[in-house]
Amino acid sequence: MDDDGSQNRKYGSCQLCRRTTRLTFHHLIPRKLHRRKRFRKNFTREERNRGIAICRQCHNGLHLLYDEMTLAKHFSTLDALLADDAIKRHIAWSGRQKGD
Repeated sequence: MDDDGSQNRKYGSCQLCRRTTRLTFHHLIPRKLHRRKRFRKNFTREERNRGIAICRQCHNGLHLLYDEMTLAKHFSTLDALLADDAIKRHIAWSGRQKGD
């Protein structure tokens, strides 16, 4: 952890809303599900650990909109996230918010 108590967060452009702010790492397949047989069988370790760098508002929004199993089954790629109408609405809202 850094001195401010945060995990190593980089600063840059959110891959969803494009705001320039601090970024968090979002696992496209949530870590909680990595040990489940379905995901171990169908995805390599590298695929299970893939993720995107997104802002905290987008990250929170994804987890408020969908549970972890839904995210893993239906939104395991950036393109799938960007194609969903509910996520698009959240991204549009988040993109209008003030950055760090």
